[in-house]
Amino acid sequence: MSTELLITSALLGAGLAMDAFSVSVANGLADRGMRTARMLAIAGTFAGFQFAMPMIGWVVVKKAAEAFEWFSPLIPWIALVLLLIIGGGLLKDGIEEMRAGRSEEPAADEAGGAEKLSFAALMMQGVATSIDALSVGFTTAAYNRMQALASSAIIGVVTLVICIAGLKIGRKLGELLSGRASILGGLILIGIGLEIWIKGVFF
Repeated sequence: MSTELLITSALLGAGLAMDAFSVSVANGLADRGMRTARMLAIAGTFAGFQFAMPMIGWVVVKKAAEAFEWFSPLIPWIALVLLLIIGGGLLKDGIEEMRAGRSEEPAADEAGGAEKLSFAALMMQGVATSIDALSVGFTTAAYNRMQALASSAIIGVVTLVICIAGLKIGRKLGELLSGRASILGGLILIGIGLEIWIKGVFF
């Protein structure tokens, strides 16, 4: 593996992981009792999507570039819808919790933390934060199969590290914010969706 490929892929990974990092912070805010195994599972999911999307893009460019053109304009809209659904749900839960006057203890969060982010919601987050990485396949079209795999693997590893950091930061902030954490997490997700949509549609 060349040094240029390593550096380029690491920089791509850092850039692509920013949305996943922000979502990880939101997840940590919503589940401040999250355990290490769950953190690794969530970060690993994001890393897996960030690995897969560039490879899918590379295959599409190699095999069916023309068929991909119709899908490209839909990417920001898909990310917006997915993150609005997830963020809106968190926001609604946080508002209802505040209205009911409930204050959850950290021990209760730890016991029920696994329910705060369902498998379906995690998959939606993974798609929403990685779908723009499909376009990375265009930039790696000149790579052979092994180079493309290596590049995608580096992107995945960088994403894993960044998302673990995001989850830890969010969990610590969640301890400080208590019941307001779900509201802040929901607003973060909605903001990410809007940012992806604005960049994709207007820039």
